[in-house]
Amino acid sequence: MTVTEHLSELRRRLMISIAAVVIAAIVCYIFALDIISFFLDFYRDATDGQRNAFIFTGPLDAFITRLKIATYGGIVLALPVWLWELWRFVTPGLHSKEKRYAVPFVLSSLVLFAVGAGVALITLPQALKFLLDVGGQEVQPLLTADKYISLVSLMILAFGIAFLFPVLLVFLLIARVLTPQQLARFRRWAIVLIFVFAAVITPSQDPYSLFFMALPMYLFYELSIVIGRIIVRNQGDDVVEDEAVEEES
Repeated sequence: MTVTEHLSELRRRLMISIAAVVIAAIVCYIFALDIISFFLDFYRDATDGQRNAFIFTGPLDAFITRLKIATYGGIVLALPVWLWELWRFVTPGLHSKEKRYAVPFVLSSLVLFAVGAGVALITLPQALKFLLDVGGQEVQPLLTADKYISLVSLMILAFGIAFLFPVLLVFLLIARVLTPQQLARFRRWAIVLIFVFAAVITPSQDPYSLFFMALPMYLFYELSIVIGRIIVRNQGDDVVEDEAVEEES
């Protein structure tokens, strides 16, 4: 493909992904009140039931809150579409035997993102409690809806994206950009970088979120090394099989 054809293909993939996000955002906007009520339960848990509603300080805040829910929710709900489009854009540069990982790539990404979002929601009450109590009794929390929704949505996205870490590593292993031996040698630096990454990307900046993000990422790193060795072994078997077919022909 020429550069122009690559750009045309990229444009087509982007348009499909954007259309999917817009449709999903409309659905989330319709159910925004139910989503707000769902997120409010975590706020109640963090304040031991003392806060039963959010506040807003401007006439546009309530509308902006629904738009934020629609935007973040659209990105999450459209995840299967734009992951598939991303893979389809990348696969022309791979060999035919490497393209067979398309479905596992998308499915594993969806599962890992969902697990990351679940971990974010599990840690949310403790993270909120830490943030609300860190100022002491002299500071009473009255959270605005838009800021709270932004925090929760960014936490879900941050954890979901962080849990895609093994998918990225496995893809680089399949594409032969990295080897399992390189990942094993880089293990000590990886631990440091993972904790730095978790400290930077977590929107709440609390120790609970940092720990619950960094620890799974490190476990995923070790798992990627194991999966990489299996992939290398299978690729070696494929090479032997191809050579045998060529000799027979």
